[in-house]
Amino acid sequence: MRIFVTGATGFIGSAVVKELIAAGHQVVGLARSDKAAALLNAVGAEVHHGNLDDLSSLQSGAAAADGVIHLAFDNSFTDFAKAITDDLHTIEAIGDTLSGSGKPFVITSVTTMVPSLGRPATEADQPQDGSPGSPRSTAEKMAIALAERGVRSSAVRLAPCVHDASSQGFATSLAYLAREKGFSAYVGDGSNRWPAIHRLDAAKLFRLAVESAPAGSRLHGAGEEGIPFKNIAEAIGLRLNLPVSSISPEAAEAHFGWLTPFVLMDNPTSNALTRKMLGWEPVEPTLTADIIGK
Repeated sequence: MRIFVTGATGFIGSAVVKELIAAGHQVVGLARSDKAAALLNAVGAEVHHGNLDDLSSLQSGAAAADGVIHLAFDNSFTDFAKAITDDLHTIEAIGDTLSGSGKPFVITSVTTMVPSLGRPATEADQPQDGSPGSPRSTAEKMAIALAERGVRSSAVRLAPCVHDASSQGFATSLAYLAREKGFSAYVGDGSNRWPAIHRLDAAKLFRLAVESAPAGSRLHGAGEEGIPFKNIAEAIGLRLNLPVSSISPEAAEAHFGWLTPFVLMDNPTSNALTRKMLGWEPVEPTLTADIIGK
């Protein structure tokens, strides 16, 4: 397959590109700079110049491909409203291009839109209004609805900690805070849970999704169902040689800032349906192993 990938040089996207090429696919990566283009050429991918503001470029890239994986998203939180808008416009533009084609279109979503159910969230669970990840729920719904327009669309809900030995997603932000504050914190007894996924397991999931996910599928990118937050804080403390301490819910916002809604959530996430549907099996190291460096 000839697969057009946005976000192709990012932390996850670069692993996806290598996974696709290793499986025999032809990859065309969206590049907004000469540096990104050079990185794509170096791994054997073709380059499609453009960015998320250039919808005609996105549409031409999609039209020339057998399938699309959309990974690009500004996770810096410097202008989150624009990141959400760009994501919606991208999905709409590519969806219009692929309408009626039967081609696969895989978008990136988040597990944090379905937290605090009192049980592990399943792929059938709908986004909850007001959840930490709810701002991205419109994009997921838009992508899933494309199945009714003849697109083999699917959404991969990624855990908040997509990790390897070099970076651990939201856990990396927690480590920065721990260095700044002088200790690694958790709230209350720290029993609330976060899912996690190694980026190589995530890359394999995106490949399987573009190859064979049924139209309208929601998939769970969670290699580990739910790690107690206290365990994550302890791993960070061990890595940084810092004390680990509980703080009260009332003190959480002052300590964690923008991360507070995520720190307080309980987000265990089942991957059972995803594994059954695609034959996907996570095999890479755990989050705490990557934090500690073992």
